[in-house]
Amino acid sequence: MPNIRYVSKNLFIEKLSVSNIGKKGGTPLYIYSENQIKENYIKFVNTFKKIKPLVCFAAKSNSNLSILRSLGKLGAGADVVSVGELLKALKAGIKANKIVFSGVGKTEEELKIAINKKILLINCESESEAKIINKIAKKSNKKVSIGFRLNPDIDAKTHKKISTGKANNKFGISIKNFYFFFKEIKKLKNIKLDALSVHIGSQILTDVPYKKVLTVLSKLIKNLDLNLKHIDLGGGFGINYSKKDKPINLKRYSNLVHSFSKKLNCKIIFEPGRSIVGNAGILVSKIQYIKNGANKKFVILDAGMNDFMRPALYDAQHDIIPVIKTTKKIKGIIEFVGPICESTCKFGKYKNYQKISENDFVAIANVGAYGASLSSNYNTRPLIPEILVNKNKFKFIRKKQNLLKLISA
Repeated sequence: MPNIRYVSKNLFIEKLSVSNIGKKGGTPLYIYSENQIKENYIKFVNTFKKIKPLVCFAAKSNSNLSILRSLGKLGAGADVVSVGELLKALKAGIKANKIVFSGVGKTEEELKIAINKKILLINCESESEAKIINKIAKKSNKKVSIGFRLNPDIDAKTHKKISTGKANNKFGISIKNFYFFFKEIKKLKNIKLDALSVHIGSQILTDVPYKKVLTVLSKLIKNLDLNLKHIDLGGGFGINYSKKDKPINLKRYSNLVHSFSKKLNCKIIFEPGRSIVGNAGILVSKIQYIKNGANKKFVILDAGMNDFMRPALYDAQHDIIPVIKTTKKIKGIIEFVGPICESTCKFGKYKNYQKISENDFVAIANVGAYGASLSSNYNTRPLIPEILVNKNKFKFIRKKQNLLKLISA
């Protein structure tokens, strides 16, 4: 994280001290580096420049309006999975013709809005959904461009809770069923199959499963003699959550996609999320208490699993780093935990961690994706602030939720 680093013994985000932001903003709070987000996006686009894809940022990873707006100005589109995300993307200035609507259970009302907004593509995930779109389009005397999300039954070798491309996952339609339904699509006169879509999981660290996906797609397109406008290859590209993680070689994958796309006269769509915002964010938290347990010390933070769900939900490992470094160590094992009344409200265990005290700040790293977007009001706790840093300036892009308003709702 070149924009999140230590200057001497103090943690900085761009040109600002994290400790100073924590004191001014109050903890817990999310802090993002705007320039890290921009650098990640530009690097991704440049890696695939031979292909010139449409890059639709996965809004579910971080749907803050300011972040969507910043990416939109760079030319990004949006991959959305709800009408709320769709309307947010439009409000952020992302053009409708750069928005792709994915999701297993789109309601008829959501589909009506998507059609009326004239977005680029609705990726259907079932035969029934396609029939509903056809019905809506017929009433409006329109012909709607759709994609179909395929489930290629490919194991991306990622965590079982973020796998989406295996046969036992709820996403997409099987290849076998698509062959059967392809005949039915031709009878639906108010929709046009313009795209195929695949997304096989998240935090993928190798190009091997993607290569398998391209092989499956090539065979299907050839067998059905499809003439498509778009191939949506999804996202799922992993990042370094720890030193052990070796990220996917995107340059090699770019070459594979380039060879694949040369055979087809269509536009490639990608839906990166984590790889754009993941390493651009930290969650700053204050140590409330340090309590001696039977065989370890509990370091109790003011951030809870409602603020940051990934460790509880996915057993995710995120580095927890001190905001001010020291060479002194704590002997034995410590565990960082939160205040929520759940045993799963914990963030990480360390041996021989540096010396820390009550009221010190620590930062949970790599939380830009699926941090704030997964947060909740569990235990009737207000949503925490989000701050965006650009060089030596910062601004609140979400203020702390008002507790009185929360309890009066």
